[in-house]
Amino acid sequence: MAVRAVRGAVQLERDESGHMDEQVKQLLTAIMERNGLTTDDLISIWFTATPDLHSDFPAAAARGLGIVDVPLICAQELDIAGALPRVVRVLAHIESELPRSEVAHVYLGAAAALRKDIAQ
Repeated sequence: MAVRAVRGAVQLERDESGHMDEQVKQLLTAIMERNGLTTDDLISIWFTATPDLHSDFPAAAARGLGIVDVPLICAQELDIAGALPRVVRVLAHIESELPRSEVAHVYLGAAAALRKDIAQ
């Protein structure tokens, strides 16, 4: 079993706790489904949020999905002029038999513009 990293992101329409919860859950569910993962395959998850998001912790959505015994951490993304606003990014470390080239990185909605080279 290899250790792999999976990336993902979603752009929120507004900075509201319920909306963040919904969108982050959708992102995490897509990452898990597209890579055939269960919570037992998760090692840790890093979340970043752009500085314009402050209604909630993205990690709270993961806990709401039942990801309760996996280390999670939230941080603020760099405040770069012209960057896409209201974005939550994910970096999940996983155990998987997938070759690195077959790991599905998930960029939902407008966030797909962040990594056109790996968004699936």
